[in-house]
Amino acid sequence: MLLVAALISSFLIHQFIVVIIRINHYWKSFGDIHRIKEFPKVSILVAARNEEQHLPQLLASFDLLDYPEDRVEFLFADDQSIDQTPQLLDSWCQKKKNASFFTVQEATFIQTNPKAFALGLLAQKAEGDYFLFTDADCRVNPQWIKGMISSFQGKTGIALGITQVAGAGIASFFQEIDWWNTQGFVKVASDIKLSTTGLGNNMAIKASAYQESGGFLEIPFSLTEDLEISKAVSKLGYEVISEVSSNTLAFTKAESSLVTLLAQRKRWMSGVMTLPWFWKVILGLQFFYFPAIIFLYTSIGWWILLVAGAKSFFQALFHHTFAKKAGRKLSFWKLLSFDFYFFPISLLTILYYFWPSPIKWKSRKYR
Repeated sequence: MLLVAALISSFLIHQFIVVIIRINHYWKSFGDIHRIKEFPKVSILVAARNEEQHLPQLLASFDLLDYPEDRVEFLFADDQSIDQTPQLLDSWCQKKKNASFFTVQEATFIQTNPKAFALGLLAQKAEGDYFLFTDADCRVNPQWIKGMISSFQGKTGIALGITQVAGAGIASFFQEIDWWNTQGFVKVASDIKLSTTGLGNNMAIKASAYQESGGFLEIPFSLTEDLEISKAVSKLGYEVISEVSSNTLAFTKAESSLVTLLAQRKRWMSGVMTLPWFWKVILGLQFFYFPAIIFLYTSIGWWILLVAGAKSFFQALFHHTFAKKAGRKLSFWKLLSFDFYFFPISLLTILYYFWPSPIKWKSRKYR
């Protein structure tokens, strides 16, 4: 057991060293907004359900997009909201020549989840050469369209942007770092052509690749439709790339309570369980590092602080270096505290995932 605990701890430290080296010396940048000579037609697709609180900031960010108005269309689907979401969408679309709003009627969702169903219906109406996806509780930067479409090269089928959690307080800060952590590994993996997942709140798909894959209406039922669409497109030989820059940056809200955070994580875990076995092993080691450290403490005492300190240092350096690539500056010293959040939230997520309760998402329940 001592050897196993030591190997797990050593793996985690070397893992962060490797990804830091990859970021500093083998970074791949795909997009360059200055090389866009002709503006392709793009379709922005958004499915919204009960988002009256956050929708105004998304629509305000759309108003600031730096892209020819006649080369972009906005398509919105209201997924049976019971608040003012449809009224907000209708009012905004009435002022735009290039915006349309649709209401998803009551339906039996057999093949896919309601959000994927709504996006699939929008994609059937879309006329763009590229489909751009974001969520109703997000906001994008003015160069977002240019940053995303300039990332497509050769066999690129899907381009993932970068998303930052925005909010005040320690809970929002830790969620933000958690997102940097996940997206950092997604970036490093995609740069070595190892596909991981989609990113539904900041993603672009080449229209031809989307159509060839069958799109959202043809993917199997899943609560992580962005992962499933990326699998479908990858199977056709297209690449899923991650473009991390200030031009592809979007912002999303932090979960407001532990209950909603765990519900979000439980849904994500359902997608993680469909990943290849080696990803499950790698992700599992992130959690088992903490029991390993506790076990090593019983064997070597306070010397374990050197191991834990090294891991926290390289982990913080990874987060700091990666966020800087997206034009964001993080406090290195605050990053050192991430494990105090990561261990308990990981433990609670695992327990909650296996707890026999439904997954709650957008005021619906799934088993």
